[in-house]
Amino acid sequence: MFKIKATENRARRGEFATIHGTVQTPVFMNVGTLGAIKGAVSTMDLKEVGCQVELSNTYHLHLRPGDGVVHDLGGLHKFMNWDRPILTDSGGFQVFSLAQLRKIKEEGVYFASHIDGRKIFMGPEESMQIQSNLASTIAMAFDECVALPAEYGYAKQSAERTARWLVRCKDEMKKLNASERTINKKQMLFGINQGATFDDLRINNMKEIAKLDLDGYAIGGLAVGETHEEMYHILDVTLPFAPEDKPRYLMGVGTPVNILEAVDRGIDFFDCVIASRNARHANLFTNNGYMNLNNAKYERDMRPIDENCGCPACRNYSRAYIRHLFKAKEMLAMRLCVLHNLYFYNHLMEDIRTAIEEGRFAKFKEEKIADFSKRL
Repeated sequence: MFKIKATENRARRGEFATIHGTVQTPVFMNVGTLGAIKGAVSTMDLKEVGCQVELSNTYHLHLRPGDGVVHDLGGLHKFMNWDRPILTDSGGFQVFSLAQLRKIKEEGVYFASHIDGRKIFMGPEESMQIQSNLASTIAMAFDECVALPAEYGYAKQSAERTARWLVRCKDEMKKLNASERTINKKQMLFGINQGATFDDLRINNMKEIAKLDLDGYAIGGLAVGETHEEMYHILDVTLPFAPEDKPRYLMGVGTPVNILEAVDRGIDFFDCVIASRNARHANLFTNNGYMNLNNAKYERDMRPIDENCGCPACRNYSRAYIRHLFKAKEMLAMRLCVLHNLYFYNHLMEDIRTAIEEGRFAKFKEEKIADFSKRL
């Protein structure tokens, strides 16, 4: 299922086989929360910019159009016309960040929809049922994401409950994958490590969930306010206790520098809205540094965004033209820039994989961090 092809220190170059195709790792998953990337980007576009895995969200798709609707239409792959892997986030993060009037109990969470206020219950079984209806390739376990900074006692209680919920997720998925009505009977389950920023909680939680022999393991509850140094420290202390032969996913991270640092520590999967969100505001990642295209100095600049980029925007349009589109509030501006940033991220991962294979990742990382730290 997961095969490590090359390593350099803790960095891993692998392949993860799924029913919807083999994923080359390390990989950056392109975030399409509601089944589409924001910025008028289609699934055909995603293939053009090198996307391997699309990520959608259980909570949002449960609310609209409804996971029952998606199931009846043949599952998320058919619904959005995508034949490569899809990972669905369990909805745990959204329940804790968006939902109102939430009440957390052992059975699950009672909350009010952020759209219309209707009362909803979601627990491990419900999350697995929704994700089974969506028929994603990889389902994430239902967890509690604790806000930081967290109080030790509550973080401990929460991490222990998340571990108990994970057992229920595994049991429910086993039942669902054996059901006649299930579209994807080979759906995989990734567990999520929690424990806020406390070393002992993180380590104990990882030791506990590693016993369950899941398809993959995620580090959750980060990128929610802690410093980058705290995040790297949590990876340093926690990952030695994660199974070596399973993929590791750092949820919600991050910048190109974050990705390089986390790959160096043994992470295989990433996702973050930063690529598309920043692009929609004319903030672009390039091989030479970070650029805001709204800057007046680009008004007459006929060069592409990045002269070393092969994305549709850079192959066909100038900085001056795309800047004009932003000033004119044309939707095409956002679309072109989202395509550029996604291409940048997907091809950064390709370059990382090659560097690990060739035993030069340490040098590559050092050079790229210097480049990415520049502001153009």
